[in-house]
Amino acid sequence: MTDTYEVIVIGGGAAGLSAALVLGRSRRRTLVVDAGEPRNAPAAHMQGYLTRDGMPPAEFLALGREEIARYGVELVRDRAVDVTGDLTVTLASGRTVRARRLVIATGLKDELPTVPGVAERFGRDVLHCPYCHGWEVRDQAFGVLATTPLSVHQALMVSQWSKDVTLFLHTVDETELSDDDDRRGLAAAGVRVVQGEVEGLRIEDDRLTGVRLADGTSYDREVLFVAPRAVPQNGLLQQLGAEMRETPFGAYPVLDETGRTTVPGVWAAGNAAGFAEQVINAAAAGYRAGATINGDLLMTDLAATP
Repeated sequence: MTDTYEVIVIGGGAAGLSAALVLGRSRRRTLVVDAGEPRNAPAAHMQGYLTRDGMPPAEFLALGREEIARYGVELVRDRAVDVTGDLTVTLASGRTVRARRLVIATGLKDELPTVPGVAERFGRDVLHCPYCHGWEVRDQAFGVLATTPLSVHQALMVSQWSKDVTLFLHTVDETELSDDDDRRGLAAAGVRVVQGEVEGLRIEDDRLTGVRLADGTSYDREVLFVAPRAVPQNGLLQQLGAEMRETPFGAYPVLDETGRTTVPGVWAAGNAAGFAEQVINAAAAGYRAGATINGDLLMTDLAATP
C-alpha cells in the first residue's frame, strides 16, 4: 500500500521542519522523513539565530518536532532511498509514500581533513565557521589548517576574532599562494604562515594545546579552524533529473527565488540548496518553500474546479 500526502518533506533539520510547520498550519497533510543526521550535531550550541542564540542544536530540533506535531504533521525516522517522477518515495524500511509536492532538505555532510585528532575535536576546539563559534573563542590562539589556497580567505576572516592567527600550509605548497593580494592581506592581518605538513594535534586535559608538524615542530594553539569538504546529499535530486549547478563546494540544484527546482512539484531548501546556509537561513528557506507550495496547491485545485 502507498500512502498519499499532499506534501512530503525529506529531511528533518531546520529547513525541513520549518517547511513542515508552515504546511501543517496551512492544513496540508504533510509527512517529514527524518534520517536523524543533522549537519550541526557535533556542535554544543548554535549561534546567530535571533532569540535562540546559544541553544543546543538537539534542543532546537526537538522543539521543532513538537511544534509540527501540534498541527498534525507526521514524522517518521527513516531514510528516503529512491524517488520517481510521480513523486513516489521509497523509504529504507520498505514503505512507499507518494506526494503531490516534495521538499528536499537533505543537507550535506562535512568531510574533514584526515589529520589525527581533527574529527574527534570537531565542534569543540576544532571549528570551521567563525560566525558560529568566533565569539566563544575570541582572543585565543588560533590556527588555520590549509587544505586549498582558499584557506587564505578563512585565515583572513578569523583574524576578526583574534589577532594571534597562524596559517598552517599543511599540504598546500607556498607557491600556490601566488596572489599578491593574498600575501598583502595576510601581512596586514598579522597572520603568521607556517610551511610543513601537519601530523597531528597536541591534546592535554581534554583540550587542544597545540599543532604538531611532521618534522616534530610544535606550535602552541588553543583553537584550530579547518575547511571541511562539502559533500551535498543530492542523490534524490539527481534521480529526479534536477538541473544542477557546479560550485567550488559541490553541485547544487538550480532554483528560483522560492526554492523551486527544475523538476515540477519539487523544492529544495537548506544545505541541500547551497553550502553556506546557516540554521537561520535554512529555516527561512523552508518557510518560503512551504508557503509557496501551499499557494501552488491552492491555485492548482481552484483551477481544476468546474
